[in-house]
Amino acid sequence: MRILAILSLTILCFHTSVGQGLTDEMKDTEEKLYASTKQINQFLRRFNGEEDEEGNRYYSGDKKYRDDGLRKKYLPVLFDKETGYISETVAKDFIKEVTDKRNPEFLDLHDKEMFAEVSAIFTYKGKETSALLYMKMQQQGLGYEWVIDDVAFDPFKKLYKKDTSEAKRFMHPMSHELGFMTLRKALQNEKYPEQFTPREYQPDYLTLFLFELKAGNLKFKTVKNVKFHFFTIDNWYFELSNFNRPGYNTGWLISNLTKLEGNQKQMMKDYIYDKN
Repeated sequence: MRILAILSLTILCFHTSVGQGLTDEMKDTEEKLYASTKQINQFLRRFNGEEDEEGNRYYSGDKKYRDDGLRKKYLPVLFDKETGYISETVAKDFIKEVTDKRNPEFLDLHDKEMFAEVSAIFTYKGKETSALLYMKMQQQGLGYEWVIDDVAFDPFKKLYKKDTSEAKRFMHPMSHELGFMTLRKALQNEKYPEQFTPREYQPDYLTLFLFELKAGNLKFKTVKNVKFHFFTIDNWYFELSNFNRPGYNTGWLISNLTKLEGNQKQMMKDYIYDKN
């Protein structure tokens, strides 16, 4: 009982002093806890070099605040190392660039080039389905708030899927001489009325989403998954995902990393927002 009591106290206090075997075991547990990046803000602090190895905060003015050596030690453990999606060479280039003493790069959750992707479950017209909500930070008074910036929803996408099986319909250029009565043919029993809109027309899925919510056709159930997308580092993109698994390489980690050139930044954004 005494050993159990001491063990319980040891775990509570993250303190190891009962026997060499127990010391090694608890040291291993501590290292796992310190290695796991459990919160987004903790990831940002570790990326920026704003906390020590035991999770104690550094603030502006502290000697170790955003210390170059600390960042170089932390950054390699902020990558997902188990899936093998990130090249070691690319990761090293990224770390070298963001820790360059002449122009170091830091992360800010309020940056306009960062957004969250939330996979959520809804019921739509009585059937369970999923949607992707793209969340951004916007300034509100003296603080900030999350807002829904856009949405990707398959039922809407299918509704506006382009029909390439038939020739495009159009309204005759002399329709104005007939008082635009050709609208009857264009809009009555027409499966694809968007054919009569400008070539650059793009459906506003967020407005449709809000309309269906207000109409009661769409009802929120739960959040399934969350990830974050960062375009905040010049010429780089990385994705942040949460990994809940045994071992050291857990928590919020960089799960995708890409060097961007030319117009690849916009192409990547279009891909993530499902605009392709």
